Amino acid sequence: MGAVIADGKALASSIEEVVSVGTAELAETGVIPHLAVVIVGEDPASRVYVRNKERACERCGIKSTLIEMPDGSTQEQVISIVRKLNSDDSVHGILVQSPIPGDVDELVVASAISPLKDVDGFHPTNLGKLVQGDSNGLLPCTPAGVIRMLEHSGVELSGAKATILGRSRIVGMPMSLMLAGKGVDATVTIVHSRSKNTESICRDSDIIIAAIGRPHTVKPDWIKPGAFVVDVGISRADDGGLAGDVDPLVAEVAGWMTPVPGGVGPMTIAMLMENTLTAARNF
Repeated sequence: MGAVIADGKALASSIEEVVSVGTAELAETGVIPHLAVVIVGEDPASRVYVRNKERACERCGIKSTLIEMPDGSTQEQVISIVRKLNSDDSVHGILVQSPIPGDVDELVVASAISPLKDVDGFHPTNLGKLVQGDSNGLLPCTPAGVIRMLEHSGVELSGAKATILGRSRIVGMPMSLMLAGKGVDATVTIVHSRSKNTESICRDSDIIIAAIGRPHTVKPDWIKPGAFVVDVGISRADDGGLAGDVDPLVAEVAGWMTPVPGGVGPMTIAMLMENTLTAARNF
């Protein structure tokens, strides 16, 4: 039969519609949700991501401000901008576009953002809430989008065996906390570069979430028939197109999977819009 291919764009659009309603209701009280995005340098991919976020803000009625900094900006200069935004009561959400070029520690920058304005969900306070089982704060956008897609797919998460490929602070680690948390209740395995028997672990999994950034690493013979496969990775393929971490032929074995592009990417931006609205409501 082949896998059901998830429509991330359609689900993201429905979330943005709800955010738009919430934004309009908040505006009636005199509060316009406001997202400030800081970008350092001229990386083409980063510029595309930022434009997509600006367009989403327009669709949702969220005010957006872009702060552009030149290549060679120091860590202290970036943090100085963040501190100014922290103290600006008209700004509800702050995002510093990754990657930051040069000798800048992104963990230090993320920690400088007020946790109340941390719409990326990477501040230690917000990540710490996940460790405590509190999912009511500002959640990391990509893992939150994946959870929403899985819930929408109809998969039974409680008790499911879920394997995450990759342990990054952006996706893999917070993803594991969210899947294992109360109310979701999956049984989670994290696979990384030092793991052994990766293929057999995957074959025993009901859900696989690939977030390693290596094109087409996950092959059809890694997949349990009917499994749910989420492809978070996105890389430039040899032909110039975009490729995920999952081989497209996996669709012949899986029961449900996300495409690249058009899967997790739109959901990440939709979750950013939702976080910005939440931050404005909580301000």
